Amino acid sequence: MHPEQEVHGPEPESAVRRLSELAEQSARCAPASCGAVATIADGGTERRATATHPDLAALASLQLAVGDGPIPTAIDRGEPVDAQDLLHEERWPEYRALALDSGVRASVTLPFCRTGIEVTVSLYSFRPGSLERAAYGPVGVLGEQVTAGLVRDRRYRQALAEVDQLETALRSRTVIDQACGIVMHVLCCDSGEAFAVLRQISQRSNRKLAEVAEAVVDGKGSGLESTLARLTQQP
Repeated sequence: MHPEQEVHGPEPESAVRRLSELAEQSARCAPASCGAVATIADGGTERRATATHPDLAALASLQLAVGDGPIPTAIDRGEPVDAQDLLHEERWPEYRALALDSGVRASVTLPFCRTGIEVTVSLYSFRPGSLERAAYGPVGVLGEQVTAGLVRDRRYRQALAEVDQLETALRSRTVIDQACGIVMHVLCCDSGEAFAVLRQISQRSNRKLAEVAEAVVDGKGSGLESTLARLTQQP
């Protein structure tokens, strides 16, 4: 089989690249294999897959669709699952039929789980019994390293998201403080009363507090008294 990649579902570019490289490198690490499939699930029910050949992508898609096969079994057990000769295999009838139709006679699937990220690597071979030791060689080490890298990538993205949320909160706080100052000046009230006014406008107009504050700052308090008068008349 010639190396061709097929990726299913949206995924950060770095994770897709890592997963694709994992499949390719795993196939190279096992000379007896005819190709590999790598999958990932990141805290959700959807599992994405990348394969070194379209026929193998179809094998992965079938297993994920019916929930039966070496990949689901390895995930459930948390340990490698192999099929040394699919011609005499009694498990996974749909997977077995499609694999044999593609010329695949043997497969082994290795699961890797770290901090909510589940990765699997599956190797396939045209020759029965040829992947017997594949689960205990370089592929296992490679899978552990790539999974650890995916965990680091996810933590980095989470940290960036938290920083962005903090920056947004700080910007909103600054605008709200400025709006309070304007309300205090226009209505001759203290800061607590000014904040209560902004909150009342927010609730009555069904707008976010930060949006109300931005409008007050942009308008420099213009029309604030008439707005309050109108709101106080509403039931």
